[in-house]
Amino acid sequence: MKHIMRCIKCSQYTMQEVHCGEKTVNPKPPKYSPEDKYGEYRRKAKGIS
Repeated sequence: MKHIMRCIKCSQYTMQEVHCGEKTVNPKPPKYSPEDKYGEYRRKAKGIS
């Protein structure tokens, strides 16, 4: 089953794994979990906490 992906280079949505010579990424954020193991690290990387 294929999913919609987003090209990093041109920000277009596609179903290809490689677009514009770059690897595409999943545009959806991870599911929320109250027991988020990595939430502290993500907030530090964003500069929120």
